[in-house]
Amino acid sequence: MTAVASSPSARSARLGLRATPEQEAVLRRAAEVAHKSLTDFILDSACLAAEQTLLDQRLFMVSGSQYQALMDLLERPEQANDGLRDLFARKAPWDTK
Repeated sequence: MTAVASSPSARSARLGLRATPEQEAVLRRAAEVAHKSLTDFILDSACLAAEQTLLDQRLFMVSGSQYQALMDLLERPEQANDGLRDLFARKAPWDTK
């Protein structure tokens, strides 16, 4: 999974946070090691954590129309998929020896 990407020129929202001197030092050092600016490092790390948190949800709240759209998709008849048929017909790379 990749973090939500954004170019510095596209950024318009301003976020503020406070950190202890120790936290700042760790973040600055990690940003240096990653060859990123402090801002890019913090944003990338925060977005990865946010995406993981959202993916870990077990309960999804959706509107009635969103739920119905999902049910409609699930009840559609299966469709031929040549790409999947080809994929499943091939041996797994670890089984080719």
